[in-house]
Amino acid sequence: MKILKSHFSYNKRQRSGILFLLLLIIAFQITYFFIDFSPKKDSKDYSNEMISFLKEVDSLQEIKNEKSKPKIYPFNPNYITDFKGYQLGMSTAEIDKLLEYRKSGAFINSAAQFQKVTGVNDSLLYIISPYFKFPAWVTSAKNNEKEKEIVTKEAIVIKDINTASLEDFKSINGIGDKLGQRIISYRTKLQGFTFNDQLYEVWYLDKEVADKVLANFKVLEKPIIEKINVNKATFKEVLSIPYLDYELTKKIFQYRDEVAEIQTIEDLKKIDGFPLEKFNRIALYLQAK
Repeated sequence: MKILKSHFSYNKRQRSGILFLLLLIIAFQITYFFIDFSPKKDSKDYSNEMISFLKEVDSLQEIKNEKSKPKIYPFNPNYITDFKGYQLGMSTAEIDKLLEYRKSGAFINSAAQFQKVTGVNDSLLYIISPYFKFPAWVTSAKNNEKEKEIVTKEAIVIKDINTASLEDFKSINGIGDKLGQRIISYRTKLQGFTFNDQLYEVWYLDKEVADKVLANFKVLEKPIIEKINVNKATFKEVLSIPYLDYELTKKIFQYRDEVAEIQTIEDLKKIDGFPLEKFNRIALYLQAK
């Protein structure tokens, strides 16, 4: 026992040494635990890695977005539904215009006509028009029409638009019974066309169709229009004149009352709010004496 006890008995100096050694070991352990001794990377390396990572993420996101876009297949624009129009990027108003046009029984036969009917902007038309697929007869008809125009361009004989019949007007591509009759009815209302551009005033007559009419029919002989004496006519008689509405007729009569008698038709230009751009047309039907 004495031998065993002698091995575990330490004097004060030995105990201090042991305590110091323990503290030193603990200090090394704490230092090793809290301090990172691994080689440090340059911050630039981290920055470059982060940039590369973000680029890769953006690239993957673009691929995902591209795949999520609905794929456009060739289609006939005449049969676009609300949902299809929404997918193509059309507004509600543009879709409604197309549906309303189709309700009338008319068909769209070109990208230009599609834009005219719907009012879509050039950017959207540029994107979707390559996918337009029209029936074969439309394409064939367009080609035949172009060939026909080339062949007959120099052979066109201009006729008087004021003597043209319904059948004459129906010979123009784009004019049927209703539209031809509408031109004749408006011609009757005017007592005959005096100016060629009065044709553009016919309701629901597209400019491109009107251009075709004027390529074949023009005012060769001006009509004799029965004029009304503005100083003696009744309110109802003046109101019946083309280009005059109720408000303008009222202003003419008020002016006549103020001056007692209108001396010349040119005096109408003095009326406040008188549409000067329509004077030449209104003057066809009125006289002062």
